[in-house]
Amino acid sequence: MLEDTSIPPSIPTGIPPPPSLSPVPRAVRWLLHAFAVLCLALGVLGIFLPGLPTTVFILMAAWAAARSSPRLHEWLWYHRFFGPMLRDWARGGWVSRRAKWNASFVMALCAVVLFLTVQKLWIPILASTNMAVVLTWLWFRPEPPQA
Repeated sequence: MLEDTSIPPSIPTGIPPPPSLSPVPRAVRWLLHAFAVLCLALGVLGIFLPGLPTTVFILMAAWAAARSSPRLHEWLWYHRFFGPMLRDWARGGWVSRRAKWNASFVMALCAVVLFLTVQKLWIPILASTNMAVVLTWLWFRPEPPQA
């Protein structure tokens, strides 16, 4: 019996292909690839380090990879952890409710740590104000439809 070879076995079925973008000059492609790898590394570190964002770095890594390394971009797009956030963002800037709650918890925890450990009061006030602005923006982002 013949097998369907149109889809490689590593690509999950039912997931649309990643968007393709126009190519850039070779020198820019190398810089963007280095930037993508750096952002990916920072995003992975953000999983383990409170206060270091994961989502933002993964989004930047995907943006740079889409312009410099189709293979890395495809890997990110179909990744079981990073893929859903990239696909949600590509569908209209969606952010899941779980991601919003996680960001809120981590930012609140960081604010408490800052207020308890920093001597100059203006520093935690400024940082907390920035986090509040980011959280306000985040909570106004649309959420993916519930399945």
